[in-house]
Amino acid sequence: MAVLSIVMHPNPILEQPCAPVTIFDRRLGRLLDDMYETMLAADGVGLAAPQIGVAEQVAVVDVGDEHGRIELINPVVIEARGEQVDVEGCLSFPGLFGEVPRAKFVKVRAQNRRGRPFTLSATGFLARALQHEIDHLHGVLFTSKVIRYCDLEELEG
Repeated sequence: MAVLSIVMHPNPILEQPCAPVTIFDRRLGRLLDDMYETMLAADGVGLAAPQIGVAEQVAVVDVGDEHGRIELINPVVIEARGEQVDVEGCLSFPGLFGEVPRAKFVKVRAQNRRGRPFTLSATGFLARALQHEIDHLHGVLFTSKVIRYCDLEELEG
């Protein structure tokens, strides 16, 4: 596994829709492993393929709960309910934080590294992380949804 470089804004790949994955092979497995290693090294809870320069619908999420490592290929939010507003950041925008409204509950349909479909229901922080990463795969950045920016002192206080 390798720790990869994270693409920083304003790189245009961050704002373009990604292509669906159609080949489920060892290359995809290596990509997922490298993305997970990169996310952990950057102290993140999610990472989408465009953040490492790959325009494919691939993301990893791990918020440190009972779900552990979640690999999402071609994910789609099939149900969303409620609203929560909380602070988000992004590995492609170091030091930038803002309050972002998101659905409180989501149900996501995706494929695993072998191409097998699965669904995942999530609330709270995991729901937020899933929505953030799926947005990345469609070229949507959290900055387009911020209702109020926060500074580091506010977050630590």
